[in-house]
Amino acid sequence: MALQLNHFYPYTSKHGKQPKPPLTSTRPRPAKFQVKAASINGRELIQSGAVRPIPPKEAAMAMSSEGFVLLDIRPDWERDKARVAESLHVPLFVKDMDSSPLTLLKKWVHFGYIGLWTGQNFTTLNPDFLQQVEAKVPDKDAKLLVACGEGLRSIMAASKLYAGGFKNLGWLAGGFNRSAVSDFPAVEGSEKLQYATIGGVSYFFLQLLILLQAVGKDD
Repeated sequence: MALQLNHFYPYTSKHGKQPKPPLTSTRPRPAKFQVKAASINGRELIQSGAVRPIPPKEAAMAMSSEGFVLLDIRPDWERDKARVAESLHVPLFVKDMDSSPLTLLKKWVHFGYIGLWTGQNFTTLNPDFLQQVEAKVPDKDAKLLVACGEGLRSIMAASKLYAGGFKNLGWLAGGFNRSAVSDFPAVEGSEKLQYATIGGVSYFFLQLLILLQAVGKDD
């Protein structure tokens, strides 16, 4: 089948007029792209050494001997389950309170595919994240150890903080999910720190697994 080359090359009509070039969209990049870009920038900061990765087993020592302050950027419902005592809290994501038809549809889809299983709410980026951190930590030379459940959201947060002028940043590598019971001795809340991100139906499976492991040890 022959190709129609005028699909690929500009042409001149019989009146000698050139077709107008396609308009370039000036709309802002979608939020999903911005989130991905922030994550990539955060990884680059870690790889370059601008942001220091600190494993959970070394976090307590970094806080006590090097002066790092733990900044917990998890949403409220995760922090309420378990948190490190005296840590700062500014959520990177907050519950999406928009009630437009499109958002309500997204919330319903989220609940069916994610929320029911994990117990996570439908969230949006906290637009005041940087300003709220600055209010709690006015000194941008302060050492902040940025932490979340799995380490992904804290990478994004570290990128935003670095761009906002905070240069002494640490990243809790792998997040609280990779921590052991003894890594953070002063933990508050009703759950273990490494299980705070788990909710919904998966939480009951976790409890069943823990029960089966305890029974197995007794046998």
